[in-house]
Amino acid sequence: MSTEDLIRRLAAAPAATPLNSRAIPGLALAGLALAAVPMLWALGLRPDLAAILVQPLLLAKSLLPLLLALPAGAAALRRARPAAPPASGLIWPGGVLAPLLAAALWLWALAVTPQADWGGALIGQTLPQCLAAIVILSALPLAISLFALRRGASTTPHLSGALAGLACGGLATAAYALHCTEDHPLFYITWYGCGIGLSAGLGALAGGRLLRW
Repeated sequence: MSTEDLIRRLAAAPAATPLNSRAIPGLALAGLALAAVPMLWALGLRPDLAAILVQPLLLAKSLLPLLLALPAGAAALRRARPAAPPASGLIWPGGVLAPLLAAALWLWALAVTPQADWGGALIGQTLPQCLAAIVILSALPLAISLFALRRGASTTPHLSGALAGLACGGLATAAYALHCTEDHPLFYITWYGCGIGLSAGLGALAGGRLLRW
């Protein structure tokens, strides 16, 4: 085949569908809803859910994961479009603020909790369920996000996958917090963080394969 023939065949081939950065968050949220609704239906919402809206320590259980998820999702989209304008103005506040606030709250809780109660506060009563629920809830939106991000051109597939996992893990954790009655910061900051970290790790592993080009 001559060079001219090859050029003509490439030109005639249908163009790949461009990355739709507006559709991906909606698809991920739809995936989260598909996973969260039956799980929360089975587990049930916490009975005092309305009361936590006026208690900052309890509201933080959902707000901190969301504060982390939003900039992580923006960063994943940004890395899928290398030619796009920098999104640092959207990424850094939550990406830096959420871990700092979580660390400060964890240290404060450690300081005000009697040392004899540290173990019980940290381990809680629902540790296995907590980690499993966060990973399961994040799996479907993460899969949808990664397959959607394949239409981009990430130059760092592992990092892009990790950021997508971080975003989906944060959203899943915020949803699971609507059921969870483990209200001590030593518990929810530690194990919510581990659950989100597991989701990010799965995203990095899958992203390294799915987003490579």
